[in-house]
Amino acid sequence: MSDPLRFGFAGKRFLVTGGSSGIGRAAVELLHAAGARVLATGTSAARLAALEADCPGVTSRVNDAGDPAAADLLAAAVRDGFGGLDGVFLNAGIASFEPLANLTVAHIDRQFAVNVRGPMLQVRALAALLSDGGAVVINTSVARDSGLPGAAAYGATKGALRSLVRVLAAELAPRGIRVNAVSPGPIATDFFARSGLPDTTAEAMAESVRAKVPLGRFGAPAEAAQVALFLLSGLASFVTGSEYVVDGGMSEV
Repeated sequence: MSDPLRFGFAGKRFLVTGGSSGIGRAAVELLHAAGARVLATGTSAARLAALEADCPGVTSRVNDAGDPAAADLLAAAVRDGFGGLDGVFLNAGIASFEPLANLTVAHIDRQFAVNVRGPMLQVRALAALLSDGGAVVINTSVARDSGLPGAAAYGATKGALRSLVRVLAAELAPRGIRVNAVSPGPIATDFFARSGLPDTTAEAMAESVRAKVPLGRFGAPAEAAQVALFLLSGLASFVTGSEYVVDGGMSEV
């Protein structure tokens, strides 16, 4: 793992959604190690409590990105606790896989509510609290380009997010706010376990994905989180509207 102190985050204020597990938790840990003030969100109070215990000084809020009212509540928590933000990592998201014949309105709507509408409303609510010259990073996914069977809804949400990044980058550029995406491929989280697939199917899907990775393994959450931190940092001061792929070469080689 690279030295988080090199990012220059000491004393800076950050929000990480979906910060209680996986890539989000890794980002919180790295920001905390770099001396940043961090507010993390998630939907599990137990996981957030564990995060606060492991990273003293990090604060957390239960907040469901799929709830339209949650964005304004989150902005209020930021205003009351931090006064403003220097950077935002919109990492929260869900994945549920169903073949086309089994797609339901509820299945589609829930994923779009969390993965697309959530970040859109969050940026709208948080923009006034974000410092000029700050940064926003959104978690997309290589699923938007992969044609993964069963991922019609999930892949479509990630494609929508990629478009959103470009629009937000244009709209926030006059304030010097950079907006970029980190696009993870196979990362060793509980992603497949939370996908709703039977265990045997999830294991088979994970193995088929691993076989397509030139580096021959799943990435660690911190390997994706470090790219997100780079995009949040001044090291990426002339980068906006971009998407950085972190997939061990699966989609690029």
